[in-house]
Amino acid sequence: MHTVSALASSATALPRKYVHKAAHSEVLLTSWHRRSADEYTVTAQWPRTHAFYRPAHRLHDPMLFAETARQTIPLLSHVAYDVPFGHHLIWERFSYSLALENLCNSTEPAELVLHLSCTGVERRRGKLAAMTVQLRAERDGRHLGTAESRFTSHSPAVYRRLRGAYGELHSALAAARPPAEGILAHLVGRRLSEDVVLAPAGRSDRWQLRVDTEHPSLFDHPVDHVPGMLLLEAARQAAQAARNPLPAVAVGMETAFHRYVELDAPCWIQVCPGETLDRLRFAVEQDNTVCFSGEVSLSVPVEAEGLSFGPAQHASRSAPLGKRRLVPPREVSAPCRPE
Repeated sequence: MHTVSALASSATALPRKYVHKAAHSEVLLTSWHRRSADEYTVTAQWPRTHAFYRPAHRLHDPMLFAETARQTIPLLSHVAYDVPFGHHLIWERFSYSLALENLCNSTEPAELVLHLSCTGVERRRGKLAAMTVQLRAERDGRHLGTAESRFTSHSPAVYRRLRGAYGELHSALAAARPPAEGILAHLVGRRLSEDVVLAPAGRSDRWQLRVDTEHPSLFDHPVDHVPGMLLLEAARQAAQAARNPLPAVAVGMETAFHRYVELDAPCWIQVCPGETLDRLRFAVEQDNTVCFSGEVSLSVPVEAEGLSFGPAQHASRSAPLGKRRLVPPREVSAPCRPE
């Protein structure tokens, strides 16, 4: 087992288990250091391209930033807060905001420095029970973005009670529905059809979630429910589809995880206008229950400078979601975990 000091001095990617990844190529974090009580510095490296989070519009994929932030949750939980391996880290809410001008792709890997502060630390019987991680990222000394995550930690026994029959991994995967036929890849800014997570639902503001449990990045390792990163990707793709044909970059999100999205039933995502033209609200539903909701902030990339979002690229204002209050996380008790 790696000691804390060995991990802190690591100059290459950290061991996979500390970020809950199976593939070495999916590990983005390279080192961590404690600055003070509940404050840390973590370094990360983004490859020039990624098997799933590929650059577009000469920009790194914003979801690469979201995944980088996600990896800090298990890392700090294990190395700084003594959470045993095998415990389940469950997202309650997640948000991020990016400086588009510093997201540019380059001919060399991007080196990031993440400044992290942990607040709202709760313990139960001496073990970490919940925590909020606030992140500020720099790239080459310039501000790149911020992120905030609130999550809870549960032992395997508590997780089994929480999940009931759905917590048996092999049964959950065996009951998973086959992935539906996706919409055209270019509508969601993708090149490969296998990377599309939306399927047609007969409307321009509503889609069925397309879940492929064999996807090498979104299901890097087996899980008994739809992963949180797949839900974030669905929100991003839905926003891009709603804006089509105008290119759009998801420079920010504010999200709440309310309930697990299961693998054995169809799931739907719908968008509607936000308070401004550069924002879209969304809700993910399964069995007529909102499981995941929030808002995506969009920006036009530099190559499309001079264009702006307008009614032609806007979700329908007559959509039923526009009349529905998005459920805040405190009103439900079973959110989704970020693994």
